[in-house]
Amino acid sequence: MNQPVILTTTPHSPEIFLGRQPILDAKRNIVAYELLFRSKDTVLGANVTDDLSATSTVIVNTLSHFGLEHVLGDKLGFLNVSASLLLSETVELLPPDRIVLEILEDVPIDSQILSRCNELKDMGFKLALDDFSYRAEYDPLLPILDFFKVDLSFTPLLKAAEILKFLRKTSNAKVLAEKVEEEELFLKCKEMGFDYFQGFFFAKPTILRGKKPQPHQMTLMRIMGMLLGDANVSDLEPLFKDSPSLTLGLLRLVNSVGVCGGRQKIESIRQAIVVLGQKQLLRWVQLLLYASPDGQIGGALMLQVANRARLMELIAKRIDAYNSNFSDQAFMVGMLSMADAVMQTTLEDVLKQIGLSEELKEALLNHEGLLGRLLKLAEVVESGDFQSAETEIDKLGISVNDLLVIQLETIQWSNDVGKQN
Repeated sequence: MNQPVILTTTPHSPEIFLGRQPILDAKRNIVAYELLFRSKDTVLGANVTDDLSATSTVIVNTLSHFGLEHVLGDKLGFLNVSASLLLSETVELLPPDRIVLEILEDVPIDSQILSRCNELKDMGFKLALDDFSYRAEYDPLLPILDFFKVDLSFTPLLKAAEILKFLRKTSNAKVLAEKVEEEELFLKCKEMGFDYFQGFFFAKPTILRGKKPQPHQMTLMRIMGMLLGDANVSDLEPLFKDSPSLTLGLLRLVNSVGVCGGRQKIESIRQAIVVLGQKQLLRWVQLLLYASPDGQIGGALMLQVANRARLMELIAKRIDAYNSNFSDQAFMVGMLSMADAVMQTTLEDVLKQIGLSEELKEALLNHEGLLGRLLKLAEVVESGDFQSAETEIDKLGISVNDLLVIQLETIQWSNDVGKQN
């Protein structure tokens, strides 16, 4: 099993918020993450006047305390850089083969910046231009850029199409559509020819009225209901035997996260049931809801929901270490909070099919109670809304550093979940 992440701090260490937003290709595979960092002081708008100092401290802490491999897995990392950071030696602490330096739109492209960009390219860094809209000063920079990002929150699709056409003529770089929050927008951008997509379109449900769940989904919902009703675990084996794809998915999941500390491989559904026990089996069945019918377990939606559920579980343990039922409930709320996206129906309709308590239903549907507050925190962290995250952790009585340590352990766990054998 992986050892817990240990993050050391000093009285003068900045309290850092960390966000990680996926970047996907046209087949919805995660190819990179944009890393979002803010110090607590920056979030609160106090006592931070030196952007270079604040960002440099974050980078140094990232490398020295937990390493980018824990945050990125095997993916690239996009990192915003200001003019001052771009010109500083601090940026050279980053591994050039893993990092895309994302030049902010307010960076003036003068001779000094251009020379520095060429120097960083020679070191092996990839370069991106954020929120691209053509300006003549960009001309000498265009040939050395690897990525352009087009922000669709303020760029109309007609204008985005013109930008894409221009870039195809002037550059070999990949073009990324940013702020893609709906499935319909993703499909339009894909048709237009964008290479990559950033946003949570994959997590937003497409509600199809009257749609019937797939057979494997119906089986999973039945298993969940049985487990929540304290059914005899041995009664579950026939349900898996009748669905080879679910059996394959379960075996992949339990093996991928190192059950039993890697001392044995789980090779049969009976063995998985016996070794896991009822509580853990319920967890993996919930994860399987997000796996594809053929048992593949690496999709963006599955990784996000796994990350959310684990984050909520670990925060719950931090708040109340003596009540294991509370952390189990937190995990379940996180895991079911995106079931509407995979079932393509309303969350209310999904919850009708399993026997959840009213407390859990209220947390899921209305963000009520302590479990609802945990869900709200997980959601604002995912979106990079660090000001709201600050408010939520104050309500929960934990520190920014507590949250960071939990996030790192969470990311490491969800990265393991996504690994194929």
